[in-house]
Amino acid sequence: MPRFIFPEWTETLRRWINLLVLGAPVYLVALVAYGVTPEAIRIGYQPDQPVPYSHALHAGELGLDCRYCHSTVERAGKAAVPPAATCMNCHSMVKKDSDLLLPIRQAFGENEPVRWTRVHDLPDYVYFNHSAHVNAAVGCESCHGRVDQMVKVYQVKPMTMEWCLACHRDPAPSLRNPENVTKMGYQPQPGEGDDVKKKNAVNPPTNCSTCHR
Repeated sequence: MPRFIFPEWTETLRRWINLLVLGAPVYLVALVAYGVTPEAIRIGYQPDQPVPYSHALHAGELGLDCRYCHSTVERAGKAAVPPAATCMNCHSMVKKDSDLLLPIRQAFGENEPVRWTRVHDLPDYVYFNHSAHVNAAVGCESCHGRVDQMVKVYQVKPMTMEWCLACHRDPAPSLRNPENVTKMGYQPQPGEGDDVKKKNAVNPPTNCSTCHR
């Protein structure tokens, strides 16, 4: 009875299949383990900026409202970063000759944007609207932390899908009276979040198309 002989290339294929079967579970476990590390979810991410802007000084000591620089958060999907002209409103008189502010003066003189480095950067497949959250009376520090205490801004929250969904399912702890949205260190009164939720009919959706469009 003749014996059927497989081509030699099938031996190579068999080795690759065995490697895939044995290696895939190990790879998936390692991938999931890395996916929940601070490095992967960017907690603590603190990039250098073209100018050593201190939020602790401007938002903390001087008490600048978040909306002075991030002027579109109430009406646009994206939070604006300040143009050089905004900085020059003060720094045309305050520390106007500082070497640290040279990039600002150059950008202003050349009518070019300041090349700030984004700190909170969601993936391209995620839709997020700042105005929807601010107008629902979500406090800035609920997502960004105490930026008024940060000399150099860093990411505090994981901003994962699980984290976002937890807030959408129970938004009350992040809500406050609208006049206190940008106030740092504000402690809502007992039941304040529930009252704001009811008054403003805050009922965030949790279906996939909310964030993936």
